[in-house]
Amino acid sequence: MILPGKHIRPDRSLIVIGGEILQELAHPRTVSEVWDRVRAARNDHIEASPLTYDWFILALAFLYAISAVRLDGDHLAIEGTR
Repeated sequence: MILPGKHIRPDRSLIVIGGEILQELAHPRTVSEVWDRVRAARNDHIEASPLTYDWFILALAFLYAISAVRLDGDHLAIEGTR
């Protein structure tokens, strides 16, 4: 689930989805902005499997648990940036 494996494709693992989320956080954004941007980026990749909102939230929770992102008011940001 966190890492790709025998039964989980890389584009379905939380670590890869988390990386896609971090790519969209060059500047702080709201959760809905990040969700829209990640879905749009995944739609550009023909081989990427569809991303559900609950899987997106699991990836966000994973990033928060490892202190990779923080919530500033209603905006997500990469931890350690302002």
